[in-house]
Amino acid sequence: MKWGRRRALKALLAAAGFVLSPGIRPARAQQAVLRLFNWNNYITEESVRAFEARCGCRLAQDYYADNEEMLAKLAAGATGYDLLVPTGNAVEALIKSGQLRPLDKSKIPNLVNIKPQFLNPWFDPGNRYSVPYMYTLTIVGYNLERVRELGLPTDTWALIFDPQHLSKIKGKVTVLDSQRELFAAALIYLGYDANESEEKKLKEARDVIIEAKPYWAAFNAGSYFKELAIGNVWVAHGYSNDFYTAQQDARAAGRPFAIGYSTPKEGAVFALDNLVIHKTGQRPDLAHQFINFWLEGEASAAITNEIGAGNPNMKAMDYIKPEIKANRDLFPDAEQFKRLHDLRDYDRKTRRLLNRLWVEVKVR
Repeated sequence: MKWGRRRALKALLAAAGFVLSPGIRPARAQQAVLRLFNWNNYITEESVRAFEARCGCRLAQDYYADNEEMLAKLAAGATGYDLLVPTGNAVEALIKSGQLRPLDKSKIPNLVNIKPQFLNPWFDPGNRYSVPYMYTLTIVGYNLERVRELGLPTDTWALIFDPQHLSKIKGKVTVLDSQRELFAAALIYLGYDANESEEKKLKEARDVIIEAKPYWAAFNAGSYFKELAIGNVWVAHGYSNDFYTAQQDARAAGRPFAIGYSTPKEGAVFALDNLVIHKTGQRPDLAHQFINFWLEGEASAAITNEIGAGNPNMKAMDYIKPEIKANRDLFPDAEQFKRLHDLRDYDRKTRRLLNRLWVEVKVR
């Protein structure tokens, strides 16, 4: 039967003017694939399906928990990704190491939809390599009822670092398992810039972290917002969109408490995530198509409505829920932006110092 089919196929191809060489099977048409290396839960399934229908391709995703993990995987030899979604300091590192393709802006007419304040960033002047995707703030989330009962302040990093406050919530606090994010929060708490590189000040931040560590339940960058939503954790250091998700989840589950979140008065980290095209990707054409699709606005508005991520797209604002647009911990106003810090890439010497201090934090 197998050979009968082959003879019939050979006759059909010959009639059409083709010759089937010995040992060669006709190739199956393969569907084009766009490979995206993304943060987890940072695009809706509906948007994935909409793009796939648009391009006639498949969107395949792999995920990472923070920029350091993404950069480490690339350094270890991960290749073939068409699109990445790095934060500004990681974009800077990728540009310096020559890993990105320059954008062909003639293929991205919807770039005009980005709010001017998010264009021409410090990490990529002129947006030669990057296009704004979404943004988040690293802030404080909490169980509203518990912190009120205990009379704890919710507008300061002292809730995370001051032993006087922590003694009331010992074992009910988590912090991000990210050296840059945790050191940035400690530096801001001390009144320094989040990108401080002076050894003396970084050691001060280390000491603040070590003093607070016995009161924390865990370093957690993955499930902390779920723990907050079910009541296992009362206070957390984390991302604004995660706290929005925890708030919605607790409400939907009918929990006897509400989740709140706030931007500390001392300041906070602002992270603009971006779409960039990696040199090892095989489909820069599809990458440009996706970028232009994303900038139309509806897809990015969908993820804002679902998880509360900040949105740099003017067109998207027409589709975002009014209560989310009005939330200043998700969409900071001009005055709040003055207190926000972008994380920048450290030089090699400072990275080595920070790595050593991070080890000291973890083993103490």
